Amino acid sequence: MEAIFEFVDLSKSETLEAFTQKKLDKLENKYDWIVRANVYIKKDDNQKPNGFISEIKLSVPGPEIFAQSNENSFEASIAETVRDLERQCSKRKAKMTSH
Repeated sequence: MEAIFEFVDLSKSETLEAFTQKKLDKLENKYDWIVRANVYIKKDDNQKPNGFISEIKLSVPGPEIFAQSNENSFEASIAETVRDLERQCSKRKAKMTSH
């Protein structure tokens, strides 16, 4: 799966990219029909106490799958977003039929 990272108003972080890629690889191993992931990482100082926001859009057959979370660290935010994506992928897989 191709992962495209965008850091909004932040400098690029290799460790954050590696952490996210590791989580996405686990998701791809379970659901091989995921084509691409667009990852947006941003910080919003106006949202206290959290403000560490991650958004991930998955390109899959059918409508895109999207999840977003706002936590107190980027790692927690990414982990929560991937958990949401996992639930949505599971539901999508249950609806898929093989022809």
